[in-house]
Amino acid sequence: MDRHKKIAEYLVEWYPEHARELPWRKDKNPYHVWLSEIMLQQTRVEAVKAYYKRFLSELPTIEALARVEEDRLLKLWEGLGYYNRARNLKKAAVTVMDEYNGRFPDTYEEILRLSGIGEYTAGAISSICYELPTPAVDGNVLRVYTRVMEDGSNIDKQSTKSRIRRELETVYPKGQCGIFTQSLMELGAMVCLPNGTPKCQKCPLAEICLAREHDTWQQFPVREAKKSRKAEKKTVFMLLCGERIAVRKRKEKGLLSGMWEFPNVPGELQEQQAADVAAEWDTAPEQLKMCSHYTHIFSHVEWRMTAYYMTCRQMSRKFHWVTMEELESSIAIPSAFREFLEKAGEVWF
Repeated sequence: MDRHKKIAEYLVEWYPEHARELPWRKDKNPYHVWLSEIMLQQTRVEAVKAYYKRFLSELPTIEALARVEEDRLLKLWEGLGYYNRARNLKKAAVTVMDEYNGRFPDTYEEILRLSGIGEYTAGAISSICYELPTPAVDGNVLRVYTRVMEDGSNIDKQSTKSRIRRELETVYPKGQCGIFTQSLMELGAMVCLPNGTPKCQKCPLAEICLAREHDTWQQFPVREAKKSRKAEKKTVFMLLCGERIAVRKRKEKGLLSGMWEFPNVPGELQEQQAADVAAEWDTAPEQLKMCSHYTHIFSHVEWRMTAYYMTCRQMSRKFHWVTMEELESSIAIPSAFREFLEKAGEVWF
């Protein structure tokens, strides 16, 4: 039996006794699997659990997701980041309602055509929900595979991912496709770790893993060198008039497009410069309460922000003025700005 077939055989036997109990594994409802996979992109499993439960409690069906207002959708998504993922969920739900009469499509090709669904997510849904031999190849799977096979190909190249997907496709066990997909995910997340020494003594693939045998695990997977992030300075204005705070919507294109934010300008302003800008906005700044600093890191850029907390006498028409209660219940503020909001209560109220 070749190494590929052994990967499938050993993992399918190992998974049932070692799989974590996760809420999205309780059934094979494609909506549940789809939602969890989108939420789990760039987010830790433990953090996703609460979001998943809250989201489904309010939007329990694809129909409910298709009908939800965008502001409410983004509020439910608040804190998960990458807000276009939520917008694409709704867009795909509308497609399912309009083109499939509310029934989630059951072929890999149809699933892949839905907004926001790539090869990985389509593979996961198809194999877990419909028992199709469609690999879901993500970072965890690539790490496991390249270590077991001592495969030095660059995993950032699409050609490498496509080849590994094809090779795994040939060994998917009939009737156990979902188990095999999830076992690869589980092994990469819990045993063949991304950071730190892998737990080879607990690994069901230890006896066939070439990287373990040759002690070369640190060399895999092979990736391209990361480019340094661009740093941008910003001055953020936390403006309070009475019991209302100024917010505005970002432009419809670019980073955090269409999201609510606190007013801000490029560059790092000093106190008097910030007060002058607030005055130009017709807010009649009254008192500077506090200055705060925070750096938020995106994948390709980092924002180095200075925030000024000011009380004002006028609610300028340039902004939308909301209460703290509205910010908590209905206005979604991206994580990049939420750090400043958490300090606002201590300063103003």
